[in-house]
Amino acid sequence: MENRTISVEQMRKSDAYTIANFVESRELMYRAAMEVYNSYDGWKGKNIAIVVGGGNNGGDGYALAGILKKDGIDSVIIKVSEKMSEDGKYYSGIANELGVRSQMFAPETDLSGYDVIVDCILGTGFSGEVRGNAKTAIDAINRSGAYVISVDINSGMNGDTGEAVTAVHSDLTVSIGFIKNGLVTESAKKYIKELTNVDIGIVLVDE
Repeated sequence: MENRTISVEQMRKSDAYTIANFVESRELMYRAAMEVYNSYDGWKGKNIAIVVGGGNNGGDGYALAGILKKDGIDSVIIKVSEKMSEDGKYYSGIANELGVRSQMFAPETDLSGYDVIVDCILGTGFSGEVRGNAKTAIDAINRSGAYVISVDINSGMNGDTGEAVTAVHSDLTVSIGFIKNGLVTESAKKYIKELTNVDIGIVLVDE
């Protein structure tokens, strides 16, 4: 079932239904981060940056930073926005208590010193053209030469069409819950080298 593809709107409804009836949103965020952690076996001994935006996709990044730290693996959180979702604030607090370092992304920030970069800037709700600090961060990720993991979707990509003006080029994209239609289009192929999907207990509802 989790290998089928669905629209962004169906994913949004399924997420909301699951949170309302079965699993609180904070737990789903933790499960998502844990599954991203489990989807890659090269964390140890690497210089890791987790680049986060202001929404729940960024929250997944904060949760991942905490999971890594608890396993003895250091990472740096690089914030593209000062904003945070409510669940993002919770996991940011945990990461901070654990001693995870964080910094703001600035136009001059160089990401080329990192071995692994986790892309948690923009989620499936994004459409249009990326601008401002997010665009600069995406460009910096693409120039970095690092192994890039995109969480749920490559930041800047349209989840229904796979199209983008500017988007992260990933080595691995870890789709959460169900694969969004756009991730398997011809347009998406130039951005995604490897795609996997993880089940975090989201109940699929009709669109």
